[in-house]
Amino acid sequence: MAYRIDDSCINCGACEPECPVGVISEGDDIYVVDEEGCIDCGACANVCPVDAPKEV
Repeated sequence: MAYRIDDSCINCGACEPECPVGVISEGDDIYVVDEEGCIDCGACANVCPVDAPKEV
């Protein structure tokens, strides 16, 4: 499994520095996860104030 950031993202950037494998980056409107490199650790979900990262 991997995480994906949904449209509820408020573009705060809290998730990006928490990713231990560096697969979160700022997209056009929201942050995005490179799902292929995601290790399903949940660190991004643990810090997100709006619960935007979801398991896929």
